[in-house]
Amino acid sequence: MAIYRLSDFDAVLAVSRRGSFRAAALDLGMSTSALSNAIAKLEEQLGVRLFNRTTRSVSLTDAGRKFVDQMSPALRDMHQALDTARSQQETPTGVLRINTFATAGREILSPLILEFMRRFPQVRIDLVTEGNLVDIVADGFDFGVRSEPLVPTDMIAIPLGPPRRHAVVGAPAYFENRAPPQKPSDLRAHDCIRTRLPNGAMLRWQFEAEGRPVHVDVDGPITMDEASLARLAVLEAVGIGFFMESDVREDIEAGRLVRVLVKWTPPLSPLCLYYPSRRNPPAAFKVFVDLARELARSARGR
Repeated sequence: MAIYRLSDFDAVLAVSRRGSFRAAALDLGMSTSALSNAIAKLEEQLGVRLFNRTTRSVSLTDAGRKFVDQMSPALRDMHQALDTARSQQETPTGVLRINTFATAGREILSPLILEFMRRFPQVRIDLVTEGNLVDIVADGFDFGVRSEPLVPTDMIAIPLGPPRRHAVVGAPAYFENRAPPQKPSDLRAHDCIRTRLPNGAMLRWQFEAEGRPVHVDVDGPITMDEASLARLAVLEAVGIGFFMESDVREDIEAGRLVRVLVKWTPPLSPLCLYYPSRRNPPAAFKVFVDLARELARSARGR
């Protein structure tokens, strides 16, 4: 008699949703080979092939599509039943998956993620940072963290802190023989660290004057796609950089970097933790929300 595991069915849905064993394996926190073996074993038990596999793509077979269509509602009910049971736990356990982008991940790591882990050591956190905005429900995440305007309207959102700001900075050595820029257009006469976005486009530096946006296409000797690398280049006086204030605040306070164009970088929208409404969420989910609300109250009281 074949023994079927709930995780195998979750694996089928993940591969179906992502159209890739590699992407599904990342979502599930397992190796691609382990996921492929699990699917192959399930197909052997069922006596039917669920996926068409080529070197470039993965797609459901007709049998696989019918299986997913009929299985999905039952699987949702089973997970809901598990959530209901977990909501009664005295000690929160399990895994919470959070999707955000790298800068926000650095901002929330200490006050939210690490603090939560200290309070609830039996809960594991799977934090995924990526530049693209994803559907957290479809991609199997419990929470998302994005700036307030990017939060989907059908989600519950908790502001995590005060408004944020951009910071334009350069090393003192860079400005030894150069006049600091007084207005954004002055940047065209400076070496700037360019930033490539996840979609391949170059980041236009964003400013504001009297409530009106000002965008500048900068030029410089090097292009990067990671703020921590760009910071190192700026510290070495390669050029001027454009960062979230939180990424360079300590450098500014220590005098390692000089901030310019301050009046052109007004406050931005705060970060928000967001999530879908859930009936009887697991205990770990509830206490994470409670800590986020505690953090939000603390930020309002500053």
